[in-house]
Amino acid sequence: MLTDAWINSSLMLPLDEDAPEFLDSMRSALLQLSQDRDFWIRSIYPRLIVDASDEFKFRKESSAPSGFIAWKSGERLVESARRTLIAGAKSYMGPGRHYVNKHGRFAHRYLDQVLMGQSAPGSYIITAYAPPNGAVPLSGSADAAAFAVPELGLASVRDVSQAVVRAVQATVEALEHYRSSGSLAGFEAGVAQGISYEMTSAILGIAENSDGADISIEWDPVTPAPGELDSHFEFRGSDVDPLSKAATRLAADASSEVSTLTGRVHLLAKKQAGSPGVFGLDTLSGGRAKKVRVRLSDEDEYHEAVRAHEEDLALEVSGRLEKEANLSWLYDATVVRTLGPISEFSRPSRSAIEGQISLFSEQVDE
Repeated sequence: MLTDAWINSSLMLPLDEDAPEFLDSMRSALLQLSQDRDFWIRSIYPRLIVDASDEFKFRKESSAPSGFIAWKSGERLVESARRTLIAGAKSYMGPGRHYVNKHGRFAHRYLDQVLMGQSAPGSYIITAYAPPNGAVPLSGSADAAAFAVPELGLASVRDVSQAVVRAVQATVEALEHYRSSGSLAGFEAGVAQGISYEMTSAILGIAENSDGADISIEWDPVTPAPGELDSHFEFRGSDVDPLSKAATRLAADASSEVSTLTGRVHLLAKKQAGSPGVFGLDTLSGGRAKKVRVRLSDEDEYHEAVRAHEEDLALEVSGRLEKEANLSWLYDATVVRTLGPISEFSRPSRSAIEGQISLFSEQVDE
């Protein structure tokens, strides 16, 4: 029996051709398919053309009609789903509070094995198909040799997928601990199970600006499903605050002073090969540094700065704040999250006098 849990549809397929009811059952199944074209396109056809696959479904509730989402929110959901898979794949290689670029090539080799499916009704759903029988070379320098001689180092795609789910599950457990205690200690304790800055910030992107969101996993029966892992995880809009705080804490380097700033992005620098990118931040959160140059630690986050610049959104970043001559720099910086419109975070001018009319509506960039 094929089922689609998102729309509560099912299809009974007879397997015994010698059974007296075989023809009637097959006609009934074909009639059902002819009357429900969406079920065929959405649930059955992808399984016929794709090899055995474990399915990850990332769903976000929105005020749009069922199956639709605001364009920018849809882009954010796709990006957050990708970052969830990347963060979980990194945790397969070993625990870490903040990976930055560590294990990045391995995680992207895992992602190269994954297919993205069409959205399904419900609200808006991103589906990822990961082949359980696939393999990921542990070392990029020995890809061909690794497949020829497995002893050189291959990771099972199913094992990496389990690491993704284990990290998501640990993050959900930390959120539950926060709801009951108000403490972020669960995030610190869960690093050994896969919680990291990368995972918390990815799930933050799924939860924010939503009326509810969830991640579900359906393991392909070709390989026995792991019994110790949950298969459905729910998130609330109220989870954004603890996830943001946890991301900031996990990104912090205990050996240096870390600052978290909110501001308007300007002076974007084009990325160079091997460089994560640099941008200017006109801070809105107060403090001694009014303008800061931000040097990112992860190139995947550069596009968030570009988006914040293009859409006039406030950006929250965290890093090591240092002063060099007349410039303030935020080194090893990470994007905690993208906030709302700049107008909602504007810093009042210190020189403003009550009743005085400003001649300029916006400060000129450096």
